Amino acid sequence: MLACWEDLKRAVDRLSLLSAQDALLLLRVSFSAPRVQHLLRCSPSVDNPALDLFDGHLRSALSRITNTSLSDTQWLQASLPTKHGGLGIRQMCSLALPTFLASAASTSDLQSQILLASACTVDTQFDTYLADWQGAHGPLSPSDPLPVKQSVCDKPGILSSSASVESTISDSCLNARFLAAAAPHSGDWLLALPVTCCGLRLTDEAVRVAVALRLGCSVCVADTCRCGALVDAHGIHGSVCKQALSRIARHQAINGVIARAITAAGVPVTKEPVGLVRLDGKRPDGLTLIPWQGGKPMTWDVTVVSTLADSYLHSTSHSADSAAETASNRKETKYSSLPSDYIFQPVAIETLGSLNASGLNFLSEVGRRLTSLSGDSGETSFLFQRLSMLTQRFNSALIMDSFCFSDEDPDL
Repeated sequence: MLACWEDLKRAVDRLSLLSAQDALLLLRVSFSAPRVQHLLRCSPSVDNPALDLFDGHLRSALSRITNTSLSDTQWLQASLPTKHGGLGIRQMCSLALPTFLASAASTSDLQSQILLASACTVDTQFDTYLADWQGAHGPLSPSDPLPVKQSVCDKPGILSSSASVESTISDSCLNARFLAAAAPHSGDWLLALPVTCCGLRLTDEAVRVAVALRLGCSVCVADTCRCGALVDAHGIHGSVCKQALSRIARHQAINGVIARAITAAGVPVTKEPVGLVRLDGKRPDGLTLIPWQGGKPMTWDVTVVSTLADSYLHSTSHSADSAAETASNRKETKYSSLPSDYIFQPVAIETLGSLNASGLNFLSEVGRRLTSLSGDSGETSFLFQRLSMLTQRFNSALIMDSFCFSDEDPDL
């Protein structure tokens, strides 16, 4: 284990030479838990002091790569899997017990056959670890089989860590942030390969902001926005400022991705169609030029709302996608006068990644149609990753828009 720790130290020094997105991806999928997985499965490592050294260096590496300062609670959240609101950089101390238990249980029959002729008939180490696991997470009933899958052994510990993070939440803003981080597709940007030509690369600053927003770290120093409002240290104002220059660009970029995806699925579209009935003259973002479903063409409209805005905070602190659902209902009311010959589809995305339910189903259907044409089963995942990347990229841009840059300042 000490040798692995030395290897990690050397790897982190080299990761610092890469971009933050590349380094974060490599740290998660190669240099953290995967690096010692075989060792943890093959040897009893629980309570080994080297585990704490390894975890401490992982925490320092994450802080260094993402340029963030992590509290104990934020580090615990970062160590959760992405679908539970973390970054997927697992702590070795939490993996040692379930990893060894699953390995020992899955090979118990083979061990019995190998040791059949010997006097060794009891695995005291396994019995001790199983008792420790049951003491922490509850006993197995006599009818339950031994947990031979690592995910089965690991899940109670993950839920316990998640509950520990929740227990430290002291206000509605932190609760809304944590719920949003665990929402479906909010962490898709963490799963994307950093391919520039596919629009899947983030700048180091965008990675820093994305990690800080996900974990609740400070994003910036409190300052005054160009609109005169206070820019808080957690970057909330940037996502709601009406004078932010990147708001229109964000909308156009997200709508462009959706329009291109529908076109690639074999359905021609037009943006901002004219001729649809609207008393105020406003137009939806797009229209399919052939029927989408039931012989009717579909028109859609995109909106992005801030998860942590004061107007949504009461609801988002109780339900992850409530802001997106509220915005979706508002869009449906806005376009209720459209003729029944059209299907209207709102697509509402929150700044922390949640989507409205009907929009999620719609994008999944677009991905399914892409897969039927290309034969690539990953089309749906790629579409959600591109949208997640755009959301995080513009979160960073909006925060930068909130700062005042003066040509008269001699320090600039």
